[in-house]
Amino acid sequence: MRKALSILTTLAVLASACQQQSTTTDNSADSTGASKVAKLNVPVPAFNADSAYAYTAKQVGFGPRIPNTPAQQRCADWMISTLKQWADTVYIQRTTVDGPHKEKLPCINIIASFNPAAKQRVLLLAHWDTRPWADEDAFDKKAKLDGADDGASGVGVLMEAARQFRTQKPEAGVDILLVDVEDYGVKDNENSFCLGTQYWAKNPHIKGYKANYGILLDMVGGRGSQFYMEGSSQQYAYGPMKMFWDVANQLGYSDYFRYEKNGSYITDDHIYVNTMANIPTFDIIAWQASGNFAPHWHTQNDNMTVIDTKTLKAVGQTILQVIYNQPFSY
Repeated sequence: MRKALSILTTLAVLASACQQQSTTTDNSADSTGASKVAKLNVPVPAFNADSAYAYTAKQVGFGPRIPNTPAQQRCADWMISTLKQWADTVYIQRTTVDGPHKEKLPCINIIASFNPAAKQRVLLLAHWDTRPWADEDAFDKKAKLDGADDGASGVGVLMEAARQFRTQKPEAGVDILLVDVEDYGVKDNENSFCLGTQYWAKNPHIKGYKANYGILLDMVGGRGSQFYMEGSSQQYAYGPMKMFWDVANQLGYSDYFRYEKNGSYITDDHIYVNTMANIPTFDIIAWQASGNFAPHWHTQNDNMTVIDTKTLKAVGQTILQVIYNQPFSY
């Protein structure tokens, strides 16, 4: 993903405020056209952070998941075969996208659907590819990186969530979208990022696919991570985002999910889900209070040593609490 803005303009503040007001006062409408349901009184399974950690390490073990490498195919094969054991339906999108220099890049998007008959749905997504070069590294900007947090951690959390959905079926419909070729972009062209998501948004796995809202996970496993409300997420999906933050704080994860404003906007997968697929989607991504990314972002330090089960637990348990108990209470 690309850092876009760190300081809000007055116009952006006003636009965000207007959007927040509209999304919090009108609770009857959603992108599916279905009426929302009340909070569900069902037991919520315990999120297994050790399992999510193992799924994260499994991806890293394949090597950097860079397009046009054997690691890309091996990791895709593992995710597909594993999700087929759990999901009601697994869709696979294999295509070729144009990189920032018109290079042809194989792209593999994987969609695992649960409770497909449910009209009200939640979209959970993360990218699984690895940036080809550590361009923020202090020593070698052309080096490969493991992408343990930036990519693998989000997928690790969603793989564990999928395992739980198989064990205890949620009332809501859930679709897990694992997108490829997110991090191949260059800084002077923000639309060169998120190529797998752009393809999916134009070519959804089901014609006319809609979800009530989406949750993007990106860099959700780092030790001591803090998650602030990203600017575009507030504009497009403030209602469900605020609900998620409230649930996280009620569960005792206030050290992770922060209400303070740090004024940052980024170009990430959620932008294209919002603007092209028209599904309100927010981004859960680690920030520093300054508005900068974590120090290991796009460096060789993004390896398993930064991954912490406590952070994985905070994100994963909140997802399960929302999905099972109050997926549409916003």
